[in-house]
Amino acid sequence: MAVPTFVDRVRLHVRAGRGGNGVASVHREKFKPLGGPDGGNGGPGGSVILRVDPDVTTLIDYHHSPKRSATNGAQGAGAHRNGAHGADLILPVPDGTVVTDAQGNQLADMVGPGTELVVAEGGRGGLGNAALASAKRKAPGFALLGEPGEELEIGLELKVVADIGLVGFPSAGKSSLIASISRARPKIADYPFTTLVPNLGVVRAGDTTFTVADVPGLIEGASDGRGLGHEFLRHIERCAAIVHVVDTASIEPGRNPVDDLEIIERELARYGGLEDRPRLVALNKVDVPDGRDLADITREDIEAEGYRVFPISAASGEGTRELIFAMAEIVAAARAEKPAVEAKRIVLRPPSADGGDSFTITRTTDGFVVRGAKPERWVRQTDFGNEEAVGYLADRLNRLGIEIRLVKMGAQEGDTVIIGSPEDSVVFDFRPSIEAGAEMLGRRGEDQRFDESRPAAQRRRAIDEAMDDRAEGETRADVARRLDKPAGPVSYEIGSEDDPDFFDLSENDPDA
Repeated sequence: MAVPTFVDRVRLHVRAGRGGNGVASVHREKFKPLGGPDGGNGGPGGSVILRVDPDVTTLIDYHHSPKRSATNGAQGAGAHRNGAHGADLILPVPDGTVVTDAQGNQLADMVGPGTELVVAEGGRGGLGNAALASAKRKAPGFALLGEPGEELEIGLELKVVADIGLVGFPSAGKSSLIASISRARPKIADYPFTTLVPNLGVVRAGDTTFTVADVPGLIEGASDGRGLGHEFLRHIERCAAIVHVVDTASIEPGRNPVDDLEIIERELARYGGLEDRPRLVALNKVDVPDGRDLADITREDIEAEGYRVFPISAASGEGTRELIFAMAEIVAAARAEKPAVEAKRIVLRPPSADGGDSFTITRTTDGFVVRGAKPERWVRQTDFGNEEAVGYLADRLNRLGIEIRLVKMGAQEGDTVIIGSPEDSVVFDFRPSIEAGAEMLGRRGEDQRFDESRPAAQRRRAIDEAMDDRAEGETRADVARRLDKPAGPVSYEIGSEDDPDFFDLSENDPDA
């Protein structure tokens, strides 16, 4: 299987780095065993950034390696030491790369060297307990987790940024013309479809320097899938002008320059978007006697259609100078009308689930679904193995007004509350509570509000404790059934009421 050397369309899976976790730590030194919280914050994860690099001309690197990931942020440490930032992943792309999402919607059009697109932003680092300390919570026994980085699939499509686009039938001499007027050296042969990839050359005419690109494989019926023309026509969408390279010495029967020009123009019209570009016509191969005669015969007919015509020979160089300066004239005029392209930095900001920083609550058959940037971010940052962290989350959700909204919508204690998207959600049992106005006294990592009578929670805790002493082959369900139907007393006094063989004679003795 041939290995491609030019790739202009790829799918890329990118993942930004995860933020580091914050740390819950207490400062300790001699004669000061509890010096206060000093846990540092986690470092943010690295972002995935696309950057236009003028030295890159193809997307082949991403064809071979379509999955790219940035570095995660480091975890914080005690003594107020914050975690290191994750390194950003810079992905160089050619000038003129169009970025699309998984559905094909355009995200950015990257034009101009140095232009950057932050396509996946790194996750935030979690706060340490030093940053969470306040007048009401002087010694937090928990820290926040780092957020996961953004992960998505994007499409990269290259549209070559060229000033002049060459179009024409195979073997019309487009590659030969580029080789004649620039230092580009494309493969050239005397049979059709030699060129399978666009060629790009740099041309200088006086004080004007411009680039010329060709479109290979454009034939009649290209809009219906024949040939390769429509596969590469996007590479001349940015051109200031189009040059028709017409073969005047074709050996194919029934071919003539006028018909070739009409066929190519018809295909360009079907592609669309190129109607406003100036046209030049280069009648190539006039170094061949029959080609010069045919060029002289058809020149007036082509000029009558409003085209500027240049008889040339890419092989000998005849007429190419006049064509080059005509190209330069059009390019200079187009550049004067167009403002200079400056490098810029683009950051994708996907809309939140509710369209802002607030939240929405929807009642469904599964329960109450809460969506919003803040509550979903807070849930991702919470360590659910720490009761104090869960209590802190409850306080934050309460202050945001979620609990009041749920009560107004008719939520009852024990109803299911779902926070987040269906693919990545957290489920709670609704239980109205009162915000902890001051620091709760108790052991670090615990919250007294979770010590109240809650049969379901107590049963789960009892099953977790019994799992450590389970018998071989006993499953969690077996442990739960054993706890629901406990065995008799382990020890008893013979003759007592706990004795399974005890028989009370007084029930049958009337004198007892």
